[in-house]
Amino acid sequence: MARVKTGITRRKRHQKVLKETKGQFGTRSKLYKRASEARLKSLAYAYRDRRNKKRDLRGLWIMRINAAARLNGVSYSQLMNGLKKANIEINRKMLSEIAVRDAAAFKAVVAQAKLN
Repeated sequence: MARVKTGITRRKRHQKVLKETKGQFGTRSKLYKRASEARLKSLAYAYRDRRNKKRDLRGLWIMRINAAARLNGVSYSQLMNGLKKANIEINRKMLSEIAVRDAAAFKAVVAQAKLN
């Protein structure tokens, strides 16, 4: 079996990793071994945080709804309970958008929730 030299292939592989860690600090972007470790860690963080992002956004929506609800004289939990009893099915993302962009419409939603 013929001998295979890895010069070109290895260089390509190393350059690919170094390119992916370009913005990292110090040896994390200069040395292949450290860059490879940094790349694996950053990919793990990216995977984890794509899921955490959904959690963070839900928290943000709830904070916005709570702030707007309290301006209208109810707490977040009272508002959500009232909406459920009134059979108003609106998700938190849309409710927070209404709260931020259209105060009058949000006031009407709160009024409906207060009736129940």
